[in-house]
Amino acid sequence: MAGSEKHGLAGAVNDMATGTSSSLPRSPSLDSPELDTEIDPLAERKLLRKLDLVIWPVFFIIYMVAFLDRINISNAAIQGLTSELRLDEGNRFNVALFAYYSSYILLEIPSNMVIRKVRPSLYISSLMFLWGIVNMCMGFVHSYAALVALRVLLGVFEAGVLPGIVYVSSMYYKRHEYQKRVSLFFCSTVVAGAFGGLLAYAIAGLGSPVMSSWRWIFIIEGAITSCLALLASLVIVDWPEQTRYLNAEEKQLLRKRLDADVGDFCRMDTLNKFSLIRIIRDYKIWLSAFMYMGVSVAGLSGTFFLPTILLEFGWKAQEAQVRTIPVYIFAAGMMILGAWASDRLRHRSGFILGGASIAITGYAMLLHQEGRSRDYKFAAVFLVFGGAFMVTPICLAWLQNNVSGHWKRSFAASAQVSIGNFAGIIGAFIFIKNEAPTYKTGYTVALFMMLFGALCAATMAGLMWRENGKRDRGERANRLAFPDKDKANMGDWHPSFRFTL
Repeated sequence: MAGSEKHGLAGAVNDMATGTSSSLPRSPSLDSPELDTEIDPLAERKLLRKLDLVIWPVFFIIYMVAFLDRINISNAAIQGLTSELRLDEGNRFNVALFAYYSSYILLEIPSNMVIRKVRPSLYISSLMFLWGIVNMCMGFVHSYAALVALRVLLGVFEAGVLPGIVYVSSMYYKRHEYQKRVSLFFCSTVVAGAFGGLLAYAIAGLGSPVMSSWRWIFIIEGAITSCLALLASLVIVDWPEQTRYLNAEEKQLLRKRLDADVGDFCRMDTLNKFSLIRIIRDYKIWLSAFMYMGVSVAGLSGTFFLPTILLEFGWKAQEAQVRTIPVYIFAAGMMILGAWASDRLRHRSGFILGGASIAITGYAMLLHQEGRSRDYKFAAVFLVFGGAFMVTPICLAWLQNNVSGHWKRSFAASAQVSIGNFAGIIGAFIFIKNEAPTYKTGYTVALFMMLFGALCAATMAGLMWRENGKRDRGERANRLAFPDKDKANMGDWHPSFRFTL
């Protein structure tokens, strides 16, 4: 994801508003002696190990608690929240889920514009502290309106987390190093799902006439988040040119690695009319956003309703909480397996189509569950989660593999996540209470959205394959006649760039 352009240390070359050069040096050109120097593979491996240790553990924990605080309403729902706040009246529970995405979607792109101008360590940790406080407050609500208002606020503060993490981390890696790392990072969501069920099971015993057990779910998990935010502010990695984790020699090596990935020509470090047009007209951004939306309905709706679905299978509340754990463990295994194979083969689209097929098979089984055993239905849930969770991180990495330049990457990450998270709104309303236990609408819509995502993936792969062919035949060489200031700001529009299929 990361290495498709020469960002890194040269990423702050131009000021956002003025387009003027900053005091930081540009990355070396392909003709410079610096790039002619062979990279020491031992030093490169050492740098990668260091980057992995300083970047991913903290981001893993941050997104794990973000996802946990987003979905813990589903655990609270079967521990008394639904009855106490009368969420079973009409579609109140669905609206409470929607409220989160109403603000979350609107603020993702603006957030990635802001994070470029500040230190990610301070920005992300501040968001984390605030959403932890909001989550704690949900443990004290006594009205449906207050719950909805706090869910909106939760979306406000969590909006910048995922696009920010994707954007920042992508600045440190080559394109075909990134997939397995982002998939391991996305295992935080399945850990959150599994841990949420286990924690809810443990907290169930804390309930009392004074304080219901569902309230403790919000209070305890929110407190954990805010405390971790204080520690995270000290260890979150900043931009490559700012980071305190790398010395001057390591920063130089990082820049050389990224330059060697596709060459120094494929940059987009100035935001002007020329680059803005390249961004807006890029079909990859929009196709990948709709692809992400299509494949995410299964995962997002599943995490919100999995405890309820398992409850409908005939297990009691605490039994249903515990049985979410093996589902998430299986999903994590599929996610890691898909990431490893995808990076090894340097291929993305086939794994997206394969994972989508697995999830579709699971939904087809659930749509024909009448007269089937509980084991049959439980197995179908494994297929849905395994396929859906394998596909999600590949979609994110695939787009970042195929966009180049600082500003294009920033916009692409936030636009994909922003549009993609309409899946949360869809998922919030498709599981209708009076359709229990078969949930025909929910399973049907999720199946067709997965098909839609797969179609977008196939279309994007076909268009990029055709474009690679045109560039191989020299049919885009006319772009080299553009003025130097535009030629140096083309990003992946430059004819030397090749797309990852």
